[in-house]
Parts: sequence; C-alpha cells; structure tokens
Amino acid sequence: MDHTSTQYDDVISMCRELFKKKAHDYGTAWRILRLPSLTDQIFIKAQRIRGLQQNEVRKVDEGEQPEFIGIINYAVMALIQLQKGVADQPDISPNEAITLYDEQVRLTKTLMENKNHDYGEAWREMRVSSLTDLILQKLLRVKQIEDNKGETLVSEGIDANYQDMINYAIFALILLSETA
Repeated sequence: MDHTSTQYDDVISMCRELFKKKAHDYGTAWRILRLPSLTDQIFIKAQRIRGLQQNEVRKVDEGEQPEFIGIINYAVMALIQLQKGVADQPDISPNEAITLYDEQVRLTKTLMENKNHDYGEAWREMRVSSLTDLILQKLLRVKQIEDNKGETLVSEGIDANYQDMINYAIFALILLSETA
C-alpha cells in the first residue's frame, strides 16, 4: 500500500504540474464550464484512449498517457465546480485553483486508500483497457445523472463518480509506467 501511495503521489505531481502551467498560461477560464461540458471533455479523452487501444494505426503521435492526465485534471476541475459552482467569469487566481486542486486530490486519494484496503489492490491485476472501460461507464452514469438534473434514487452522486474516474486514470498511468 505504501508503494501505491508513492506511485499515486508521483502521478498526481505530474498532473498537478501540468495543471499549474496551464493555469499560468490560461488563467482559470475553465471556471465558466458547466458540469456537462467537463463531462463531455472527459468523455472525448476516454473515447480517444479506447480508440488508441483498439486501433493499430495512429494518425496523431500521442499516446494514452496525456489523455489519462487530461481525464484526471478535468475531473478535478469538475469536483471544484461542484464545490464552488460555475462562474460567469474566471473568479479565482491560479494559486487558489492549485489550493482547491490539492484539496480535491486529498479527498480523492483518501477514497482510493479506503477502497484499496477493502479491495486488496485488485486493480493491479486489471488491464488498462478495463480501466478505460470503467471510466467510460462512470461517464455514462454521470451523463444520466446530469440528464436527471442531479437526482438519484439509490446511486452515489456525481462527485463519487468523478473521484472514481480520477482513481482509475491514476491506476492506468501507474500500470502503463510499470510496463514501459
């Protein structure tokens, strides 16, 4: 479990650094994005990963790694939007965005640690393609919850689904790094 925690932190460090650089370049323009827009961005990335996994020919020379990083960062943005609400204009500084990012990652890592304890790190025996499919399944669930205006009868909320997507994407990046 300690090894997983270190690997998790390494992946997050890489994602956070990209998030921070983009916040410097673009500010926090993403604050205007509604949740369905963020969900769709994540969906595009997950679909691209699935395409890369299924197609032998690649027309764009980018692999799965940048797309999984994008899933993580967009899902963190979605969690921030759930917490703060959508803004009409960028309303937080890049430094505040990083603080909010760190808070959401801390909560999401705690969830991972709790589930990892209960499931015994079963994800280590999974294929990256299965993790991709689980992310897509979570996205379809989120889309349905969004279409239901956030109402669920017995299901976990949107936030838990975004957290699971982050954790699955981190697991995929860990597995990819171990086979590289």
